[in-house]
Amino acid sequence: MRRPSLTTLRAAGALTAALALALTACGGDGDPKSGGELAGTTVTVAGVWTGGEQKNFKKVLDAFSAKTGAKTVFVPSGDNVSTFVGSKIEGGNAPEVVLVPQVGVLRQFAEAGWLTPLSEKTAATATGNLAPVWKEYGTVDGAYYGLYFKAAHKSTVWYAPDALEQAGVAEPKSWDELLASGRTLADSGRPAFAVAGEDGWTLTDWFENVYLSQAGPEKYDLLARHELKWTDPSVVTALTTLAEVFKDERLVAGGAAEALRTDFPGSVEKVFGPEPKAALVYEGDFVGGVARDEFGRKPGEDAKFFPFPPVGSGKAPVVSGGDAAVVLKDAKNADAGMRLLEFLATPEAAEVWAGAGGFLSPNKDVKPEAYADDTARATAASLVAAGDTVRFDMSDQAPAAFGGTKGAGEWKLLQDFLRDPSDPKRTAAALEAAAAKAYGN
Repeated sequence: MRRPSLTTLRAAGALTAALALALTACGGDGDPKSGGELAGTTVTVAGVWTGGEQKNFKKVLDAFSAKTGAKTVFVPSGDNVSTFVGSKIEGGNAPEVVLVPQVGVLRQFAEAGWLTPLSEKTAATATGNLAPVWKEYGTVDGAYYGLYFKAAHKSTVWYAPDALEQAGVAEPKSWDELLASGRTLADSGRPAFAVAGEDGWTLTDWFENVYLSQAGPEKYDLLARHELKWTDPSVVTALTTLAEVFKDERLVAGGAAEALRTDFPGSVEKVFGPEPKAALVYEGDFVGGVARDEFGRKPGEDAKFFPFPPVGSGKAPVVSGGDAAVVLKDAKNADAGMRLLEFLATPEAAEVWAGAGGFLSPNKDVKPEAYADDTARATAASLVAAGDTVRFDMSDQAPAAFGGTKGAGEWKLLQDFLRDPSDPKRTAAALEAAAAKAYGN
């Protein structure tokens, strides 16, 4: 999700993944501890992370190597994790650990019999420092498989402070204020939102925040499990609300046509790059990391955010995403892989990445001072404080065919809706047809 976890910056395509595996598989290669408990053992980790995310995760792997003596190798999986992992298992070359960015994919792995349940030590540590909802998302048929190591706070709206100051606009506290402020921004010379419509996952995040606030958590959970149909009036209402943004060129920089040519990094550039073309970009906490690393902005100063505002009489939503570490039982060194998960369950492991930036942990025992800046500290505190009221990204809970495939399912249908938001009922019917096929019900 995509997706968000700055899972957002995934390299796409199986060919890219295969080339990356052949040419750039590399370790978190600090020198392993000589004579450590896992000396002579290699732990291969597969995940979607690229760029800065991959670089920073390797620092965590380096810390594990220094602690245990294990050598670690990180292999980029590309966007389609399930296809990548399936091919590795079939070829007898399964990685020990996989970072899974979607609840639906984790369930598929478990149901296929690919996973080993967490060790008692890992499960006990995680139970002590994660809110119960994270265990729920990592559990399939009563077995605890997935340790959530990295999380995303996907209910943040980022903005350029100078644009709001110039327009005389304050941080909006409601959906109606957000739309009114956006139109004021446009009238002052800078359209409101840079929308990353080329990446369909960003549009699912828009929908999920509106839906969670408007329809409430109970219906959100039912829709996520497809126990509520996408033709339900609550879905049509949320799409109608979302259309208020999509149909208004003052609110979407360049209109739908431009948005559909804009990927996630491009949307951040439109707000924080050298030639700003929008004032706001909705996405997760990871926007701040891109603004800092790519465009030299300082989160909390010239890159700020406000919470996604409540819609109507609803409450402000807290939607999250995350990456769960799992151990493949067919891997050569599965026991060593589980030892890595034992380490990832500790605040020590999370604090390595927290200091590097672009990271949030759902682990309540991570010290606030471990985070790189005040903005990250505040966002992490908000995520942890939400506890069990957090709702995991809905599309990440769905089967990949519906919620996680480029050019198909929910991603494509919401792109179509961005292109033409005139008929929410028709879009709801198309979503239901695609969901029924993917869920098999």
